[in-house]
Amino acid sequence: MSQVKILLDEAEIPANWYNVVADMPKAPAPLLGGDGKPVNPESLAAIFPPAIIEQEISRERWIPIPEPVREIYRQWRPTPMFRARRLEAALGTPAKIYYKYEGGSPAGSHKPNTSVPQAYYNRQAGVRRIATETGAGQWGSALAMAGQMFGIEVRVYMVRVSYEQKPFRRSMMEAWGAEVIASPSPRTNSGRHILAQHPDSTGSLGIAISEAVEEAATRADTNYALGSVLNHVLLHQTVIGLEAKKQFEKAGDYPDVIIACCGGGSNFGGVAFPFFADKAAGKNVRLIAVEPESCPTLTRGHYAYDSGDTAGLTPLMLMYTLGRNFVPPSIHAGGLRYHGDSPLVSQLHHEGLVEAIAVPQRATFQAGLMFSRTEGIIPAPESNHAVRVAIDEALACKRSGEGKTIFFNLSGHGNFDMAAYDSFLSGKLEDSSYPAHAIEEALAELPKVKAPGR
Repeated sequence: MSQVKILLDEAEIPANWYNVVADMPKAPAPLLGGDGKPVNPESLAAIFPPAIIEQEISRERWIPIPEPVREIYRQWRPTPMFRARRLEAALGTPAKIYYKYEGGSPAGSHKPNTSVPQAYYNRQAGVRRIATETGAGQWGSALAMAGQMFGIEVRVYMVRVSYEQKPFRRSMMEAWGAEVIASPSPRTNSGRHILAQHPDSTGSLGIAISEAVEEAATRADTNYALGSVLNHVLLHQTVIGLEAKKQFEKAGDYPDVIIACCGGGSNFGGVAFPFFADKAAGKNVRLIAVEPESCPTLTRGHYAYDSGDTAGLTPLMLMYTLGRNFVPPSIHAGGLRYHGDSPLVSQLHHEGLVEAIAVPQRATFQAGLMFSRTEGIIPAPESNHAVRVAIDEALACKRSGEGKTIFFNLSGHGNFDMAAYDSFLSGKLEDSSYPAHAIEEALAELPKVKAPGR
């Protein structure tokens, strides 16, 4: 029989995370304060433990994974890689399609790859309480789970539209002992400010980040944890791509194109960065980040310094941004509704080393249904973006007759997102390309600072 699953043994879980900074042509731009001057890493100690700060600024190629973290990884890692033979047959394509499935983690997504080490490092530093934000709920669920494993209390500010759309993700967080609050909320100054201006605000990740950061910065007993964007988060996620490289060796194959959905960048960076090391060494491989048309950060944003949150509490990061006041439409891919993007992903895209594609919402659900009806797994709405582009690449191969190898990351299952599928199947789901004038208005408020030496 033709092989479908490519599996690794637990002993093959990576012993180190891969730091893409070591292979980037240019060093990353520094974080800046509101005065335009580089931020002293020590100033981050108010919300992050020492080990996380060290990883955030590290330029070492390999960062050891602590054994207690690898021990917990064994609960679901290594994750399987599949050859999507039934999807290939349905498409009639000469292309080979592979996908890595991250939905087997306890939280149902790739997010525990970073929530576990973040909880571990906070516990090491004596922290017993963490505040965070979540969009669709994958990150909040993952941190709630990790907090329970390390005896850490977790408070989650959940974007209001997802809080209302996805009640069972909220139930997951509460089952793991977390407190979940709809954002914007009256609990913080930043939340109250938004509600005073927009009482019916559906929220955004930028607003939720403001609330969580404010709480962490004003409470001595509380740290902050982030599920995407920052360097250390993408570092932790590289276990995905590192495992995939071993699995391709076992399969005797190598991808021509690697695809992942991209909101803040952790999923894309996690699967693509280990292959970027090969690209930097001369390998011809395409790396494609896929985002929603309604939140087109990489494809229609501006490459500039901006705050990671709406209230401007975080340091300024050089990234593709739609402006920190950008509030995207209430699409169901809540994990991709972020105004900015990872500075590392942004820089590599700006330098032409990774590609970016924006796709409409309905087309992603069409792809998700085709995938679920051939491969059996119902993807998360976020993951459907990668499925869409993988199918499009395979159909392009059908037209050209090329037998390319296509690889994408299926970042999580959609078992808690069936209301979204119900909306699509009943014809209620709509596409919403964000208007150019609204983007221009948000970009007009960008901080007037420039990257030092750039």
